[in-house]
Amino acid sequence: MSNPSEHTRPSDRTREAEREDAQTSAHADRAPTAEEEKLAEDQKLDPEVAEHYEEMTERGASQQGEGRLP
Repeated sequence: MSNPSEHTRPSDRTREAEREDAQTSAHADRAPTAEEEKLAEDQKLDPEVAEHYEEMTERGASQQGEGRLP
């Protein structure tokens, strides 16, 4: 096993794989089935969770400080 503090140089094959990965956007592996869509639509939202989500959305929108884009 190599020492983690040692620097290595990636091979051309590794660099090519990284370039290909960088060009790939995230996506689902498949579309939902009609049954899955219906089950998702039929789900009841927990009012506490919905309220918390709204609160966090509002907090995030007015967030100030480090990491905030102008």
